[in-house]
Order: sequence, then structure tokens, then C-alpha cells
Amino acid sequence: QVQLQESGGGSVQAGGSLRLSCEYSGYTYSTYSMGWFRQAPGKEREGVAVRDSDGSISYADSVKGRFTISQDHAKNTLYLQMNSLKPEDTAIYYCATAPSLAGKFRLWVPYFPIWGQRTQVTVSS
Repeated sequence: QVQLQESGGGSVQAGGSLRLSCEYSGYTYSTYSMGWFRQAPGKEREGVAVRDSDGSISYADSVKGRFTISQDHAKNTLYLQMNSLKPEDTAIYYCATAPSLAGKFRLWVPYFPIWGQRTQVTVSS
């Protein structure tokens, strides 16, 4: 059974940086998609950055140039480096995965059946 555990959230001032980590276990799929999603108060959950196992990556337009997704296979960990944070980045962040390549559906929330718990990111102005 695949399990995901996020960490690294916190509070930071605008312009600051945070790095989120998603440690995964029980993963046996040779092809998959894994990424980061977020939900701000009063808004729907949205895709932020997702990476397919073939190395293809998609970013939401709102984070392009500021966020970077990466994966360390030796540590079974997915990362999200967030730089130049803005107050509108404040949200609950989730790690999620699907046992197949998402392709054009990388940022589509319903495509992903396996979710981690959550980690809060708060950016103050």
C-alpha cells in the first residue's frame, strides 16, 4: 500500500522560500505520476507541480519560474522548492500520486487517487 507523508510547511514572509518534502513508501509501480497540489481557503484544490516517471513535468502558470519539483529516488522523496513566495501561495499543500503517466492530465486533481495528509504553508505580506 502506497503511503505519502508531507513535511516542510510553515510560515514565511513574502519573498521567502520553503521546501516541501513528500516521503513515499510501498511504491511498486514502474510508471507513475507524482506531484503537489494545494487548496486555499474558499477555493478548489488545484495542481501546482507534477512530475511523471518519464521525467515530464507540468507547472501551474501561477508558480512557473518560482517553484521547482524534484525527486530523490534514493531517499524515496519528492520535493517542491518554493522561492519568491507570495501571500496568494498560502494554502494547504498535498502530495499525490497515480500509478500511471498522467500526461496531459498532470495538473488535474481527479486523476490522482492516492493522497498524503497535508502541510500548511502561510505567506505573510
